[in-house]
Amino acid sequence: MSDPQAPDAPRRHGRVLLDGPASDGTQRSAEPADRGDASASVDGDGSGPESSDAGTRRRRGPIFFIALGVAVVLAVFVGVLATREPSQDRRADSPLVGEVAPPVQGTSLTTGEPFDLDSLRGQWVVVNFFATWCVPCRVEHPELLSFSRRHQQIGDASVVSVVFDDDPGEVQQYFEDNDSTWPVIDGSGTGVILDYAVAAVPESFIISPTGYVVAKVTGGVTSVGLDQLIEQLSGAPADGTDRSGASGSSSSGSGSSATTGAGSPGTTPP
Repeated sequence: MSDPQAPDAPRRHGRVLLDGPASDGTQRSAEPADRGDASASVDGDGSGPESSDAGTRRRRGPIFFIALGVAVVLAVFVGVLATREPSQDRRADSPLVGEVAPPVQGTSLTTGEPFDLDSLRGQWVVVNFFATWCVPCRVEHPELLSFSRRHQQIGDASVVSVVFDDDPGEVQQYFEDNDSTWPVIDGSGTGVILDYAVAAVPESFIISPTGYVVAKVTGGVTSVGLDQLIEQLSGAPADGTDRSGASGSSSSGSGSSATTGAGSPGTTPP
């Protein structure tokens, strides 16, 4: 037992310092006690080494989760871009699909001659709404030019452009510069913009040989995409070749369709 009358051992910062040898014969220095005091001492406001580390971890926590959230959002965005439909040849819904095509009439800016959509009955027609200030419209123009030239030789499809909120003089110059000669109608003041419910350009409507709207395409078109679309809609190659071998039957049907459509639209959509 310890001597109750023994004087108290010296204390420093509330801890006992043992200057003499321990009961096991080892010498305890004051240095470990000082280190223990330093690690164990905490100010009244809770500050200290351990408290500082905890504060650092708390600050890092929100930053980590914010960075993780940003990474997840970017991954989802990249996935959407990789899987969405291409910006060209994108079909869209329209209440006009399955209906007789609204009239497109006026004086062509390229030829100065009167034009009427009905004059192209018996052919597939691409009614393209565009403007020269529209970048996607400029991008798709060479595709329309290629499509028009190729099908002009076959005589089975045509292109008609309708100007959307643009200066007619600039449109004329643009077509001259690009050696494009298909009919171009100024849509301002004619009602054709409202009839086709066009709110932005480019937009194209595919008109069947019988005069019905059969598809709407937004975001621009390509020559190959138009051929594929017409082939899907008609069940026959858009390049004029007969892959079924029934050329006589096909020719006869084409002639009958052209004759029927010369007056009024057919009674049933294709």
